[in-house]
Amino acid sequence: MSNAYSLKDTILRPLLPRDPDEHHRAATPLELLFDLVSVIAIASAAAGLHHAIAENHASQGIVIYLIAFFCIWWAWMNFTWFSSAYDNDDVVYRLLTMILMGGSLTMAAGIQILFSASPDLTMVVLGYVVMRLAMVLLWLRAAYHDPARRRTNVAYAVGIFLVQIYWLIFLATQLLSTGFGYALWVLGALLELAVPAIAEPLTKNTPWHRHHIMERYGLLNIIVLGETLLAGSIALRQFAGEFNLMLVHTALSALVIVFALWWAYFARQEHLGSHKLTRALQWGYGHFFIFMSGAAVGAGFAVLVDIITHHSELPLIVGDYAVAIPVAIYFASLWFVRDRFACAGAGRYALLVFGLLGLAAPAVGFGLEGIAATAALGVIVRNWLATRSVPAPSVAH
Repeated sequence: MSNAYSLKDTILRPLLPRDPDEHHRAATPLELLFDLVSVIAIASAAAGLHHAIAENHASQGIVIYLIAFFCIWWAWMNFTWFSSAYDNDDVVYRLLTMILMGGSLTMAAGIQILFSASPDLTMVVLGYVVMRLAMVLLWLRAAYHDPARRRTNVAYAVGIFLVQIYWLIFLATQLLSTGFGYALWVLGALLELAVPAIAEPLTKNTPWHRHHIMERYGLLNIIVLGETLLAGSIALRQFAGEFNLMLVHTALSALVIVFALWWAYFARQEHLGSHKLTRALQWGYGHFFIFMSGAAVGAGFAVLVDIITHHSELPLIVGDYAVAIPVAIYFASLWFVRDRFACAGAGRYALLVFGLLGLAAPAVGFGLEGIAATAALGVIVRNWLATRSVPAPSVAH
């Protein structure tokens, strides 16, 4: 009997709320696999942005990139916060998570078509809806097993389900290439963003684990920054037996910038200092711009490699700005989600200032090296000022 109970408990156990103060809570192997699958979709979006800019279709490419990235990020974010609150690691939970991964891979397969001259939303929307419907089932399980938060969990399930009906109607219209279609997509995105803001206040907040959430976001950021390292390695592979000093500069600059972005993110000041809902929403939603810009830096370096190797006819300054703009957005986003709360004095604004200096560097002739120098110097100055202004809190491991 005990073996039979153990088997049943493994397959389907109550989806009870996790302890938000649990000690030594860490990312699980399933969550890491989910991240890896999500990054495949992120890489597809970054590749689409790279080719759109290199082929002189930057405006359309940026809009499509933002649309694709929002779908990837929002599905990742919702699962991440849910798993922080309710992960019980039974077989049903694992299988539903794998359905989420299947939807993510479907989105990744459709992103290239989305960047074509006639964007086709079918695979992206269907993959996204599959992921979101799997989340509906997870929220309904949580509602059944957590009576104290049942209203909130049911609101999540109903809200997500209704928005998916909207997306399927949107898919049937295929209006994305029109201005009205873009407006409808923005409306759908706002509806998605509204679900947590409406559901969470209905009862006490879902029991997400603060340090676990910060670790999950940090891990995805590391993987996203790998896009820039990949672009740097591509620059070195372009030699084809002939030395090119500009490619060496590009690879070295990519290395300096990715180290600066990593160091800026993983400063000693804590990212999320409380469980307050408004703070959590600002921090969680604001990371869209951090992840989006981090991946776009890699796309910018890929554009530079194309220009240097004459695979693109764009002027070099366009490639420089394809790097400088996302670096500035990354720094500004870090100010929005962390530094304006965690720092005092001049250190609070250091990343904003040096992001702007990086934007000015190509215009005054310093080019890519100037962008890399301002990024590195910005992190040094910011950390020095922040340490002088307030004592750095102990870093949780």
